[in-house]
Amino acid sequence: MNDDLLARHRAVLPSWISPLYGEPIEIVSGSGCRVTDAQGRTYLDFFGGVLTNMIGYDVAEISDAVRAQLDTGIAHTSTLYLIRKQVELAEKIAKLSGIENAKVFLANSGTEANDTALMLATQFRRSNQILAMRNSYHGRSFAALGVTGNRGWSATSLTPVAVSYLHSGDRIRGVFAGLSDRDYINRAVADLREVLATTTAGDVACLIAEPIQGVGGFVAPPDGYFKAVKEVLDEHGILWVSDEVQTGWGRTGSHFWGYQAHDVVPDMITFAKGVGNGFALGGVIGRPEVMDCLTATSFNTFGGNPVSASAGAAVIDYLLSHDLQANAAHVGAVLHHGLRDLNAPSIAEVRGKGLMLAVEFVKPGTLEPDPAETLRVVEACKTAGLLVGKGGLYGNVIRMGPPLTLTEAEAKEGLEILSCAIQ
Repeated sequence: MNDDLLARHRAVLPSWISPLYGEPIEIVSGSGCRVTDAQGRTYLDFFGGVLTNMIGYDVAEISDAVRAQLDTGIAHTSTLYLIRKQVELAEKIAKLSGIENAKVFLANSGTEANDTALMLATQFRRSNQILAMRNSYHGRSFAALGVTGNRGWSATSLTPVAVSYLHSGDRIRGVFAGLSDRDYINRAVADLREVLATTTAGDVACLIAEPIQGVGGFVAPPDGYFKAVKEVLDEHGILWVSDEVQTGWGRTGSHFWGYQAHDVVPDMITFAKGVGNGFALGGVIGRPEVMDCLTATSFNTFGGNPVSASAGAAVIDYLLSHDLQANAAHVGAVLHHGLRDLNAPSIAEVRGKGLMLAVEFVKPGTLEPDPAETLRVVEACKTAGLLVGKGGLYGNVIRMGPPLTLTEAEAKEGLEILSCAIQ
């Protein structure tokens, strides 16, 4: 790497900030769904900065909106003052949320969004008891790590909340392996009732759950699961927080939000990543009585600042005007079908929805996770000009979340590279 950037990185950044690849790359430019590294090598990007560059790179409409705000000379004022761009963005998001009379708190990241949702839920319910999912990930703050059900990402057992974990949607292995959709839902609901009766004091604040688990390897319960779960939660007054940091904004193709596949509306939605297309933007949407429940004064220094809010509004306008949800459904289907047709003995499962895809690798003839093979495929893809991500509980899952602007031709190009890398 030029000027030994990797050595400089290791010298001044914490050891737990670890770049991908045996020889990490520095991305210096991008256009559309492609990026170029410091050595001049161009890649088709199937990971989008971890599902963040949702519209792709060098998008004029977004750059122009940000530039217009910067030209006013105001990049920041804080929520001590009225911020027109913040209000306009919040209005757009509330309208799209599906929550009646929704209110919106704008933050800087998915971690902050989830942390805020936990604070609101515990305040509203006057309880620090939380339900979360095994194999989940909700961020790196003290409270968000406390509800993360993945040992590889949980750095400490210390937490401000008391957590009881429900089963994930994994049906490859574990106690729910091989169950039909109906049987899974029935047994999961029975398990929820038992958890409430045995490992909690009853007055639980909320369930926080990803409709599709991101870091967990795009594992998901069957459609309809959260409707059945919400019926039980409602019996006890327990809130449901849908973590849509990775599933929101049409990425799943079939729906605008991941929760909509379950025919039920959450009490709060958290979001981030794609809505900023690289600008720091996240937030919480919720029922007004929940969002207004804080009794202390609060504000946010950077959340929803004029620059990020301008970018977010431009992203949403572009997303809707170009019907990128429909594109995610169409192009995602091309990728899903192509990956399933590979029939490689090392592939245990291809899963996900729309432009949110995962391939889980195992040792052939077994269900034993194979992280070494996964890493080999990741490196082979990079060598051939394709960037993909890695995740899953055992580090044996390739994750893909390309920009929603991905074309069918680019999808087929990526499929060819993946096929050669896997075979």
